[in-house]
Formats: sequence, structure tokens, C-alpha cells
Amino acid sequence: MMNAFCKTLLASAIATASIASAHAADPLTVYGKLNVTVQSNDAAGADSETTVQSNASRFGVKGDYDLGNSLSAFYTVEYEVDTGDDVKENFKARNQFVGLKGNFGAVSVGRNDTMLKNSQGKIDQFNDLSGDLKSLFKGDNRMAQTVTYMTPSMGDFRFGATYVADADGDQAGENGFSTALMYGDAGLKKSAVYAAIAYDSKVKGYDILRASVQAKLGDFKLGGIYQTQEKSEGDSDSTNGYLVSAAYNMKEVTLKAQYQDMEDKGDSWSVGADYKLAKPTKLFAFYTNRSMDSAAEDDKYFGVGMEHKF
Repeated sequence: MMNAFCKTLLASAIATASIASAHAADPLTVYGKLNVTVQSNDAAGADSETTVQSNASRFGVKGDYDLGNSLSAFYTVEYEVDTGDDVKENFKARNQFVGLKGNFGAVSVGRNDTMLKNSQGKIDQFNDLSGDLKSLFKGDNRMAQTVTYMTPSMGDFRFGATYVADADGDQAGENGFSTALMYGDAGLKKSAVYAAIAYDSKVKGYDILRASVQAKLGDFKLGGIYQTQEKSEGDSDSTNGYLVSAAYNMKEVTLKAQYQDMEDKGDSWSVGADYKLAKPTKLFAFYTNRSMDSAAEDDKYFGVGMEHKF
């Protein structure tokens, strides 16, 4: 049933997009990406295996509608498409929300990334791959029942807050809050520096403080994240961790490196390179080595892949 629904959604979205010019008042954008790697996964305590796997490939539709009086409605419906899943029911829910925006800012309701997750910007150079920061850091959360508010830009500053309802299945009956103060442009296209400070309170069972900064220095991008996290309930101590990343752009080639450490959990390092074939298309390769305190052997991942955005 789910697969049939998603096929219907896809067909409807493409049909709607093809006649968008006839409905200029409510433009709809079809977007997504396919990111697929051939990689060797050698995890501690398991046999090495070769996979052809999807890395957060996705399909979505989004748009907005002018309501007049400087007010508009906006929406996003997005699914992950797992090309490597053994079964055909390979659609998984991602961000799906509706909202209003105007001079007051923007408010949305539905399934959404928390403000703490959004605050990391593009510092994680191996996002969605085996070296993703979520392997060691808590807080990379997309919650099902949220209300999110974003202020208008105040100079180069913006503030955002996410409320997570206690009925959300991951909240164990507790209301959660995620807030972030951000400075600059996360893509480093409009500003040379991006920085953020974010805090989660009782989101998916954790309280988290995260500080993030990234700067563009010529052809270099240097970034860092510091995080302290602890369980919201109980007497467990907080643990601290950090991540540093670097990328060097040489026209079509981008070289990348990253190191991450979380106290009492482990550390990870990754290196890689991207080769841009065109604006939406790249080839890439990476290697990640992760050492967990609880395991005698390291996890090792090597992959080559292709990504195309549309």
C-alpha cells in the first residue's frame, strides 16, 4: 500500500510540475537527489561485505502560495528512497510539514528536523555517508510531531525554536524543545563565516548543547563543532565531544578531511574527494575509520559513488 501511494505521489507531482505554468499562483517544485555508493564495510565483530547502497537518496515536492497582505503558505513533502533495500517498499518519511510565513517570520507544523540538527550547517563534510557525525553525536533528530518558528533575519542573525509534542513516539511522554541562534549563511555564499549555538531540552531523551562554526578562507573551508550531551533523566554524567573538518577546492576537485571524538564513546576520522562533473552531478570517494571504546577492532569503510541532484 505504501509503495502504491508513493508511486501515485510521484506521478501526481510530475504531472503537476508539467503544468505549473498554468497555475503560476501556486508553483510546485519537484526536487531530490540520488546518492549511491559501491563500498566495502568492515565493521568490528562482523564479516566484511561489499554493498551497493543508497545514502539518504530522496524525492520531494515543495512550494508556497501567496495569500496576500505579505503572507504566504508553504509546504514540503519529502521521502527517502532507499535504492539498496531488499524489498520494494523502500520509501521512508523525511521532512513533511506545512506553514505560514510573513513579516513575523515563519511557523510550520508537522515532521521536521530540529533546530539543533539544522544548526550544524554544512560543517559535516561526510554527511549521510559512513563518516556522518551522528555515528558519535546525539542530536541529529527528525521528529514526527513538531511546531517550528524561525524569526526574520535580523542583520546576519536568525533565531529558531522547535517544540516536540509529548505524544511523539520518541518522547516518552515528555515535551521537548530545541533552539538555535545562527549567524551568517550556512552555505558560505553570502558570508565568509557561519556560526551557531543550539540547545536541546528533553528531545529524544537527551539534553544537548552544541556550538558550531565554519569559515571560508580562499579555497579552504574550515569548520568545528563542540558538543556536550547527557540523558534528560537519571544521574548519568554529561559527555563532551568535538569535530573538526576541512575542505580544499581545486576547480572541479574538492579534497576533504574530518576528525571526530566523543568522550567515553569513540573517535572517527575520514578522508575523501569529490569530482564535479556538472553543477548537479559529482563522483566521489571516501575512507572512514571509526574506533569505538566498546569494541576491540575498528570499523572501516571505503566507498566510491555518484550523486545527482534534480
